[in-house]
Amino acid sequence: MGRYTTIFLPILTLLYFLIKASPQLSDYELQFPCKPPQNLYPFCNTSLPFSTRSNSLLSLLTIHEKISFLCNNFTGIPRLGIPPYEWWSESLHGIATNGPGISFDGPIKAATMFPQVLNSAASFNKTLWFKIASAVSIEGRAMYNFGQAGLTFWAPNINIFRDPRWGRGQETPGEDPLVVSSYAVEFVKGFQGDYGWKEEGFENGGFRKNRVLEEEDGGGLLMLSACCKHFTAYDLEKWGNFSRYSFNAVVTEQDMEDTYQPPFKNCIQKGKASCLMCSYNSVNGVPACARGDLLQKVRSEWGFNGYIASDCDAIATIYEYQYYVHTAEDAVADALKAGVDINCGTYMLRNAESAITKGKLKEEDIDPALINQFTVLLRLGLFDGDPLKGKFGRLGNGDVCTKGHQQLALEAARQGIVLLKNNDNFLPLNKNHVYSLAVIGPGANSTTFIGGLYSGVPCHAESYFEGLQRYVKKTTYVGGCLDVACESGSTFDEALIVAEASDYVILVVGLDLTQETEDKDRVTILLPGKQMELVSLVASVSKKPIVLVLTGGGPLDVSFAEQDSRIASILWVGYPGEAGPKALAEVIFGDHNPGGRLPMTWYPESFTKIPMNIMNMRPDPSHQYPGRTHRFYTGEVVYEFGHGLSYTNYTYKLLSAPNKLNLFMNTGAGFRKLYQTKVGVGYVPTELLSCDSLVFHVQISIMNVGNKDGSHILMLYSKTSTSVEGAPRKQLIGFSRVHTYAGGSTDTNVMVDPCVHLSFANENGNRVLALGDYTLILGDLEHTLLIDM
Repeated sequence: MGRYTTIFLPILTLLYFLIKASPQLSDYELQFPCKPPQNLYPFCNTSLPFSTRSNSLLSLLTIHEKISFLCNNFTGIPRLGIPPYEWWSESLHGIATNGPGISFDGPIKAATMFPQVLNSAASFNKTLWFKIASAVSIEGRAMYNFGQAGLTFWAPNINIFRDPRWGRGQETPGEDPLVVSSYAVEFVKGFQGDYGWKEEGFENGGFRKNRVLEEEDGGGLLMLSACCKHFTAYDLEKWGNFSRYSFNAVVTEQDMEDTYQPPFKNCIQKGKASCLMCSYNSVNGVPACARGDLLQKVRSEWGFNGYIASDCDAIATIYEYQYYVHTAEDAVADALKAGVDINCGTYMLRNAESAITKGKLKEEDIDPALINQFTVLLRLGLFDGDPLKGKFGRLGNGDVCTKGHQQLALEAARQGIVLLKNNDNFLPLNKNHVYSLAVIGPGANSTTFIGGLYSGVPCHAESYFEGLQRYVKKTTYVGGCLDVACESGSTFDEALIVAEASDYVILVVGLDLTQETEDKDRVTILLPGKQMELVSLVASVSKKPIVLVLTGGGPLDVSFAEQDSRIASILWVGYPGEAGPKALAEVIFGDHNPGGRLPMTWYPESFTKIPMNIMNMRPDPSHQYPGRTHRFYTGEVVYEFGHGLSYTNYTYKLLSAPNKLNLFMNTGAGFRKLYQTKVGVGYVPTELLSCDSLVFHVQISIMNVGNKDGSHILMLYSKTSTSVEGAPRKQLIGFSRVHTYAGGSTDTNVMVDPCVHLSFANENGNRVLALGDYTLILGDLEHTLLIDM
């Protein structure tokens, strides 16, 4: 043998066996429709429009086969070569174990766990949201190719985080309709594949900027299907005598229009979501999944082109919990006629035939539901033959947990951490000056505290203790409490001994899923059990002021810590995903400059006196009701919406903004000025306006006047000086995340559409634009804008 053969042959042999041993897509038989000879059916003919193919499939079905499509766990039709299909997969912030459509018991053992949605929202970074959704979509398609996931995922959750006690608030992008709407659009676009597939792979972890082929009869091809949930006014789990299964959300037309519905409208109109999920609760006396007026409006007025799914067993609740109808058959009939296309659960499957027999339902009432289902499946390519030979067939286990996705998860965790307090610039710590470090807290040495609800199996997980240990070798962990509930102080002594002996102390306290979760709301917004006592005791014995790290998705009243000078710094990490501990350590030791901001108001404990079932956003002084969210709340706060500090300082300069806008209406032949007879008292209905002609840009320069580079979140607000009843106290009209260098400046602009951003809903639920002076607010900077006729 030659010298090179001697060297390389063992290496080549090893590579050969490694390749043979690693799972390949061809090693797994993926079930799919339209295999020969069934591929001769017209519904398998890819040259035909979706509508023709959908109707062709429908025409071949018996009534029993039609009914079999009405549940999430479709069992298949062997005679047509259609295998079983599970509609229910979850992907809130990464491929999740919730839902029977997902399995990690296969070649793909893990998936990237990104930060919980509320953490990602704290970044106020639309580009980041899109990239996360794109990465999750790639991993979802790869898992589908191995038979470990479906193609239809029930995310995102875009309900408004109305009350701090809500157990699922962590799943949402927060309390502000503009932020939640923006997140919904970016997630759906990224997840469904807003940009086309490039045969040689994905560029920069995303998609190249060519729109996918649009079909002549509706929406274009989909990489995966996203689902906007829960429609609508759903934000209560179990509180007092109220349960999500029977709760009747009493909502005014005003609040419905400018708070609860905008995220769903944007998710459908701008995001082009292919699924909408109706919620458990009733809305003004009618179960959400039986609200035909609302469900039909999304199609007729919002242009929805997809399928409507019920929340799991929400059809059953119409009869069994809400007692809205007299029989199970009535519940099924009402839901189908209202516009529900598929029941998560088996209630439709078990009761539809009986409903037809009893004359409550006709076969043709089922047909539209199946057409909506089939159209989405066709857009996903499910009836195009072997998916491994299709556009996304090359995705496999090498596209999951990639270095790019891991880096994206780290960057997302960094951007979502919020610095709430930092007395005398205590943070960042200099690792070279920290000889010993105490990490104390019941969740500090466990990886179960990083994911939150709807999590999967992370690629690489570590605890906060392990993340901090990278910076200081002599790091000691003590739980302090037996668990997050912290019902006993029996283990405090050990924590106090370690705290007293260490140079610096980091306390990790807050919430986990035992305190806030699906089907469980909180009754208090204080730290659980004796956690507050633990914090105060540790702070009293520590050599130096301590760093307090808060976990969990729900707001906390930590006024005691904010006011205690022995607690120098407070950080909110929420549920930061698998890279969260590393990101936290980077922030504490100065390798990353924090820039996140709170996407929800942090209220004092006194807020819990307000009944959680009151849905009104606007205050009612006559009943001592302070309202909700930063747009309307009139009470005291612990931390306001948008609060967040940095290791550097920023100032603003307004480069350009209009001083006056004249309103015009479009008559069809051109613009003409509005006359007094066309306006309401103090405002103008936006439906009368030529809104496109009113759009303007605010040009801003952001100056970093500190000595550290940083990523800064610009938040532009407006308020009207006129006392129009129902107008928000202040509302967010634009935001962006901008990187700035120390001592430098960055120019940016915010687009303002007055019909959208400056308007609000009147008592009748109509969008209106107030006349008079507006104040545009950017930090301490204010600019006056007159809107006149």
